[in-house]
Amino acid sequence: MPKLKPLREISLRDLLVVVLPLVLLIAGGFYLASRYIQPAPPSRLVISTGGGGGAYQRFAAAYRDVLARYDVELVEHPSNGALENLQRLRDGAQEVDAGFYQGGLDGPQEQDGLTSLGGLYYEPLWIFYRETAFRSEPDRITQLAGKRIAIGGAGSGTQVLARQMLRANGLEEKGATLIEAGGLGLAEQFAAGKIDVAFVVGPTQSATVWTLLYTPGVKPMGLAHAEAYTRQFPSLSRIVLPEGGVDVGRNIPSHDLALVAPMATLLVREDTHPALVDLLMQTAIEVHGGPGVFQKPGDFPKAQAVDFPLSSEAARYYKSGKPLLQRYLPFWAATLIDRMVVMLIPFFALVIPLVKIAPGLYAWRVRSRIYQRYGELKFLEAEVEATPERHSREEWLARLDAIEEYANGLPTPISFSDMLYTLRGHIDLVRAIILKRTVAAAERPGVVES
Repeated sequence: MPKLKPLREISLRDLLVVVLPLVLLIAGGFYLASRYIQPAPPSRLVISTGGGGGAYQRFAAAYRDVLARYDVELVEHPSNGALENLQRLRDGAQEVDAGFYQGGLDGPQEQDGLTSLGGLYYEPLWIFYRETAFRSEPDRITQLAGKRIAIGGAGSGTQVLARQMLRANGLEEKGATLIEAGGLGLAEQFAAGKIDVAFVVGPTQSATVWTLLYTPGVKPMGLAHAEAYTRQFPSLSRIVLPEGGVDVGRNIPSHDLALVAPMATLLVREDTHPALVDLLMQTAIEVHGGPGVFQKPGDFPKAQAVDFPLSSEAARYYKSGKPLLQRYLPFWAATLIDRMVVMLIPFFALVIPLVKIAPGLYAWRVRSRIYQRYGELKFLEAEVEATPERHSREEWLARLDAIEEYANGLPTPISFSDMLYTLRGHIDLVRAIILKRTVAAAERPGVVES
């Protein structure tokens, strides 16, 4: 009788045949998923700010302190103002990731690749005047005719808006002397009598604005036509500086002043890492979300597109708040896990289903080899029953022994040993049939013993 091959816990061959294709399939899935993993967010962000004494530089300093808590370095590139910031962002050669921008200066151009983080705060247009240059308090821009007017430096948003307002009142080309000047030096020019009026765009946090509000002999001017300007220039909003809003003790200003103000925003490139956009949104809320002269707590930032489309990441942040992982984990840990989430796709799509079907495939492969022997055994039995005289008993038994030898040589795991023993029992049944239905070669007719 053929020797039975020792039983094993598992069949290494069957296991390899089943597992290897699955491993290759899973590896291919993870490889494809890895192609879509976003790179790690950079630890350095370059921002274009503004000139000395402006609010942009002050806010950039606050941004730098907040971002440093998340191990992100903010590199400031001073500029002449919002217009130059926009030009830098549009210039691919400039290594600038973000820049402060004043609404109303321009609009998106084809393939700009720039998006907005929403409205951050109002940037009032301040018109300061030297009291001795006017007989009475002015409240209309037409009353500035014949005066020496500082309109801000070249490349600044102040100059763009100042020219728009003067042009609307017929004073840009003639009727006034326009001087390209701005910044903290305006106070000295007022004191020296070099200018009569100065246009300044910026919040009260601007050092230039704050200095001029407290400069003796210099007053801020209200606009009687403030509402009319908002209709002519949609980027402007009418706001009111209340009496004593700057300094209650000194009653600055001495009465309510109607002003106009564009909205300030932060522009970023479309390819800025989403995690950095989330971080900038958190920073903007911390820096700009408090109370102010022109806002209540929580008024800003707001989900408002300022000339440029709202960033998709910013829109999601306004809707849902801080990303879930960043609420419970440090920034870098959260971004790492967020990047690796894409790897869960092959895990759930391939690994879990394949792990579930792998045991079935393995069992099917082991059973299929045993069932194959059953097929051979069935054919042999049918042949013996139909034509036992076709072969001698020895020939029939030789064929049966071949089936048994192959069955005994199967690498059958212990868990499937019952099937193997059942097969061997059926082989013995067929052997009994052969012994009963056939005759030995020596007994067959026509066979002569020597």
